[in-house]
Amino acid sequence: MFDIKEEVKKIEQDIISWRRGLHQIPELGLELPKTTEYITSRLEEMNIPYKTLVDGNAVVGLIKGREEGRTIAIRADMDALPIREDTGLSFASTNGAMHACGHDGHAAMLLGAAKILNDNRDKLKGNVKLLFQPGEEYPGGAEPMIREGALEDPKVDAVIGLHAGGISGDSKKGKIVVSYGPMMASMDRVLIKIKGKGNHGAYPYLAIDPIVIAAEVITALQNIISRETRATEPVVLSICRINGGFNQNIIPDDVELEGTIRTFDNETRKRIDTRIEEVLKGVVSAHRADYEYQYDYKYPPLINDSDFTSRFVESAKKIISEEDILEMKEPVMGGEDMAYFLEKVPGTFFYLSNPGEIDGKFHGHHSPKFDLDEGEFWKGTALFVQTVIDYLNDI
Repeated sequence: MFDIKEEVKKIEQDIISWRRGLHQIPELGLELPKTTEYITSRLEEMNIPYKTLVDGNAVVGLIKGREEGRTIAIRADMDALPIREDTGLSFASTNGAMHACGHDGHAAMLLGAAKILNDNRDKLKGNVKLLFQPGEEYPGGAEPMIREGALEDPKVDAVIGLHAGGISGDSKKGKIVVSYGPMMASMDRVLIKIKGKGNHGAYPYLAIDPIVIAAEVITALQNIISRETRATEPVVLSICRINGGFNQNIIPDDVELEGTIRTFDNETRKRIDTRIEEVLKGVVSAHRADYEYQYDYKYPPLINDSDFTSRFVESAKKIISEEDILEMKEPVMGGEDMAYFLEKVPGTFFYLSNPGEIDGKFHGHHSPKFDLDEGEFWKGTALFVQTVIDYLNDI
């Protein structure tokens, strides 16, 4: 077997160059024509066959080993955010969008793994699928990829992915963070329209005031968390947007509320959905108003397979020191649609701590000054490669 770290180090500058190329062409959601063209061009240079899904905005590459066996998938997201970049980097985006969450680095590290695995496919017993996914930030690209057959032909037996940057909080640069179970919460959306009756602000008795009703609804909804949910069960219900009214002395006809619900249990998601509408209906009907209600089940909770994660950790020890492998103390309430892949097949998602500094400090994910430390990219690629080889060859 070849020296994986040595092979990755040979193409380290290519990985960095690919990241910078992607960083300059950020695109949003499920519309990534330039990004997918960049990815497919690199795969063509490597002579790796691929197909596109989701109207050409997702890429699935396939590397076949020396003989038949299991299939493992490596997933990387590719989309960016509607943020104007303010890093001052020589390769900064200028199109008004920005890779402010590290997806350019994820895709570049997967390209690096693709090159090494393809160059050494004679050492693989089985197949490797390369999943380049759009829409992780919104509205979700994993589910349509699965629906269009990304995990079939050949059928995927396991999946692995990573998130780079500083998402793991206080872990030091160069560390990786793993979880043997729940790692990230579900991400659901609730949209409520309270329909009252407008009138002059001086004569509220002639109106059915949706603003007052909205205030009662928001307060009442919090009782679902504080009085109907066990204190030991992690659940978040946040109303994050209120839109209503247009003048200081006019009571509007309606008010719109929008928010998010986070938890780690699918049955809890269903319960919260039911109770939100029950509470909403009760408050609104008490005031002789009406409502429209929409609950969108978006990303499920991200739950790693404990057995596969244990295997991943053993592979990781061959690349980095055991001291640099940290177990997550508790899951985070952020969402990630890698969860869809992990619902279908066992696998793991891990964090690579490589926050970059602008103006002498790390500015956090989704910041216009977000950056990654490119000097740690080789680890992500090497961890992918080692895990794939060990899994397929059952080492």
